[in-house]
Amino acid sequence: MSDPYATLGVNRSASEKEIKSAYRKLAKELHPDRNKDNPKASERFSKVTQAYDLLSDKAKRGQFDRGEIDGDGNPRMPFGMGGGGAGGGFGGARPGSGGGPRGFSPDDFQGFNNDGLDLGDLFEGLFGGGGSRSSSARGPSGFGQTRRPAPKGANSQYRLKVPFVDAATKRPQRITLSDGKTIDLQLPNGVEQGTQMRLKGKGESGPGGAGDAIVTIAVESHPFYRRDGDEIRMDLPITLDEALHGAKVKVPTVDGAVMMTIKPGTSGGTVLRLKGKGFTKKSGQRGDQLVTLEIDLPEDTSALSDLLGEWKDDRNVRDKLESG
Repeated sequence: MSDPYATLGVNRSASEKEIKSAYRKLAKELHPDRNKDNPKASERFSKVTQAYDLLSDKAKRGQFDRGEIDGDGNPRMPFGMGGGGAGGGFGGARPGSGGGPRGFSPDDFQGFNNDGLDLGDLFEGLFGGGGSRSSSARGPSGFGQTRRPAPKGANSQYRLKVPFVDAATKRPQRITLSDGKTIDLQLPNGVEQGTQMRLKGKGESGPGGAGDAIVTIAVESHPFYRRDGDEIRMDLPITLDEALHGAKVKVPTVDGAVMMTIKPGTSGGTVLRLKGKGFTKKSGQRGDQLVTLEIDLPEDTSALSDLLGEWKDDRNVRDKLESG
């Protein structure tokens, strides 16, 4: 008969967190995948899992602490009665059932209920069972507890750096997991800084199956693109003559360069829009790219000054600011 506390190496006063921590440590150390040539480790792994299954269930842990069940989860004999031979009282073997010990069930008390007392409920009460529980919720002996499923392994955390252009165009990203395997990830619509992707069954192994891999996306910055919601902003330098006379200029986008028309007499600070060149929205549609024009003067402006001569622009271009 095993002691689940001793199996996990914790005190009887251990908290749920301490019990869980002790189990995770032992399960990781003894897992069959890591001990294929050590059958004893596999046997200990089973015992550790059984001990955790009992102690992680508050009802079962309480029953064990009160002495109602043993370390294997089996009910102890009530009133100190053994399950031996002819002198074994209620615990004796039934004819045709074999001579080994067996557990009690409410049927063992039939014939003693002469005063309308439901001895079956009394029997279940001895072991913490509920009189209203259906037989389908009981174990093979009639008083079992609902067994919790074996816990899955822990989730594995990953941080994946994604280039700005790749995030905008949803280019597949390759990630290498802790087991050395690589996976190509398809980025979701609306991907942004901190987006998390869950890979089912790619976490740590556990008795109830593997956990998941949680991949957190980190979108890298770009030398001249800036994200604004689902739109991309950039500043585009143009020359004075392009602003004055108009021109067709090449503009970079995340999908490749495109030609954009600048109208004659365009001022610096003008914002032009390139449709569908931004980030993919959650709806699947693309945002836009906003291009802010900046007039770039040459370092040597002597030729320009000679050309303008004494010409002067007498407009008050800041009159709107003064009226505010």
